[in-house]
Amino acid sequence: MRVFICGIIQGSLSELAVHGQSYRTVLKDLVEKHMPEAEVYCPVSLHPESLSYDDEKAFEVLEESIEAARKSDLIVAYLPEASMGSAIEMWEAKRAGAKIVTITPLKPNWVVRYASDIVVETIEEFAGLLETRTLQQWLQ
Repeated sequence: MRVFICGIIQGSLSELAVHGQSYRTVLKDLVEKHMPEAEVYCPVSLHPESLSYDDEKAFEVLEESIEAARKSDLIVAYLPEASMGSAIEMWEAKRAGAKIVTITPLKPNWVVRYASDIVVETIEEFAGLLETRTLQQWLQ
């Protein structure tokens, strides 16, 4: 089981900056605790300094992330607001057959609606899916 941690990095920021990324550690820890067989992939862990990359390297990393999402069984997407990169990863993963759980208040958003299999509003709700084994049973 390959799990891809997807989520907001730059979002709608107009300056060269990133949103806090601590949610990635929380999600990774939750998945590893409740799904010990899972291999968790997080692109930010592999490229923590990606904002400093030149255009060629940044494009390469984007393509690498999209391909990793395509090869995943499960996408866990954290979207407190819209994220264009996450939308691409989710869409391509869905087209490749991945299951997608999205954590977001943006339930009316088209990408959320059409790419997600399960939508919850908070990380706590996601944790509940894992703790009750609801998610694991659904994946089988």
